[in-house]
Amino acid sequence: MSEGKDPQSWAIGVKELWEVAPEKAKPGLVVHTAGWPMDRSAFGGGFLYHLEGNKVTLGFVVGLDYANPYLSPFEEMQRWKTHPAVSAHLEGGKRLSYGARAINNGSPQALPKTVFPGGALVGCDAGYMNAARIKGSHAAIKSGMLCAEALAGALGSGRAHDELTAYPEAFDKSWLADELQQTRNFKLWFKKGALMGQLMTGIEQWLLPKIGIKSPPWTLHRSKPDHEYLKPAADCQPIVYPKPDGRLTFDRLSSVFVSNTNHEENQPAHLTLKDASVPVTVNLATYAGPESRYCPAGVYEFVDDAGGGQRLQINAQNCVHCKTCDIKDPTQNIVWVTPEGGGGPNYAGM
Repeated sequence: MSEGKDPQSWAIGVKELWEVAPEKAKPGLVVHTAGWPMDRSAFGGGFLYHLEGNKVTLGFVVGLDYANPYLSPFEEMQRWKTHPAVSAHLEGGKRLSYGARAINNGSPQALPKTVFPGGALVGCDAGYMNAARIKGSHAAIKSGMLCAEALAGALGSGRAHDELTAYPEAFDKSWLADELQQTRNFKLWFKKGALMGQLMTGIEQWLLPKIGIKSPPWTLHRSKPDHEYLKPAADCQPIVYPKPDGRLTFDRLSSVFVSNTNHEENQPAHLTLKDASVPVTVNLATYAGPESRYCPAGVYEFVDDAGGGQRLQINAQNCVHCKTCDIKDPTQNIVWVTPEGGGGPNYAGM
């Protein structure tokens, strides 16, 4: 499905829903941020949207090609909320809900083949998100429409079980393809540094269109999947995150609680290991156990075992189904299996 394409680029988005005081509510207000509080070696940014009914939805996105195993996307999101430009919207309010999910944002360079006999990929399943705009809903709707039109034609002709080739052909001629081509280098420029990212994004998305060039005449590529970017802990500086205050910032377990996550205890495990020894002998020994930090729900925890060493404890009940572990595990030892239907998080209002 992805032959001849770049490895997919992923991010994790950690999101919250708040109710704020009426005097702070500004329905329709949009705030986007970039970078802070992360250092310049990692890619990320935040979003904050004022909704109706005194609600504010906000979140922080971290590219999963970060190198420092001590980085915690959840803690970066909590720290981000302490910036005056963000906290001013939330102070005195109440957090209502919490969630997290992995986001595929590799642009056209990583877009897989979207059709196969009897089926098709649309929206975020395929990777149509526009990372530069932090927006994917419009792409999901448009790709769904293109697929539906191709499907209607196929059914009208009495076809079945073949490929909807008209769907990717229609996408290539659509405004969505033009939009994604115009922003295709966005994330890759920022991986070369914040200054380079800002400069080249300005050139590609403002200057070139001003002079009549709709799409950049150059294309950047990546050669490694996200899990290969992680460096050994010995080569990195530990990150000390502040303790949560319970008003603006929170811990992971209280966050999982407001996500309304629930799994039937007797269902088959949906978080599995290829080799149960690898988390301790490789991930903990070499990378300081990154699964205990990249998981936004406290699923993976290193605890003392009876023999005086440590073992990985998997708290599958906490899982918010973000799938980050399956992507970022440096040894690709974790396999995220589709959970039993009806369980997991219930993102009310999100």
